[in-house]
Amino acid sequence: MPRERISLKTNAEIMLMREAGLITAAALAEVRKAIKPGVSTLELDAIAEKTIISHGAKSNFKLVPGYSHTICVSINDEVVHGIPKADRIIQAGDIVSVDCGAQTPNGWNADAAFSVVVPGGDPEVVQRREALSKVCEDSLWAGIAKLASATRLNEVGRAVEGSIRASGRYGILQDYIGHGVGRSMHEDPAVFNYQTRDLGPVIENGLVIAIEPMITQGSQAVRILADNWTVSTKDGADGAHWEHTVAKHADGVWVLTAEDGGVEGLKPYGVTPIKPKL
Repeated sequence: MPRERISLKTNAEIMLMREAGLITAAALAEVRKAIKPGVSTLELDAIAEKTIISHGAKSNFKLVPGYSHTICVSINDEVVHGIPKADRIIQAGDIVSVDCGAQTPNGWNADAAFSVVVPGGDPEVVQRREALSKVCEDSLWAGIAKLASATRLNEVGRAVEGSIRASGRYGILQDYIGHGVGRSMHEDPAVFNYQTRDLGPVIENGLVIAIEPMITQGSQAVRILADNWTVSTKDGADGAHWEHTVAKHADGVWVLTAEDGGVEGLKPYGVTPIKPKL
């Protein structure tokens, strides 16, 4: 990818993006607290919208052409891009993936996602879904940790895939990947969740990307449902989705959408996130 297509951020701009990251994190935290049996996915959307607005920001998902909601919320075999609906009711034992982003008044963006298993339901199903979510989350942190030392971007994808493969047989979505973040929620470069033949662009200070592994309990094959948004597994297997917006700067990495900057998530990898100097 040509260098000129990748927008590098100054430390001051990364600090401004941190504001968007914290607002996104706050919205996701409020949604997570509200996830329980009997709650509709549209109610979760309203909670995220209220939280983002209360911080003086706006939903950047609503800036995507054709999309009119603040979050994507996907349940069980829906891996990503699920549309919030009043009649989509969360059940005990469901695995729920929520994706959200915020744009601050000064035009900077952030994007993040998590998966969680609703308590209750069949214990075996819950255990399997919790394991799936953990494998996905661990692979996210493996990718973030690799960003701290990598010289080429697709080393991140190799680390993500390596973490997943070490945990068992899981499908890794091929056509849905991470991306750069900045003045737009989706920017260059592409951030793969698997090893590619091409090592990708050289990692330079000021790179800000969203790393977001999306995996399934079965095949990687997916289909888009009739709503033209929701991505579901063809074999009916469960899916999971985790994401953070991460900045690479001269002194290291900083996870903009983690309240602690990524301290706990990176600890097992021996990496300490560092706030950029102004």
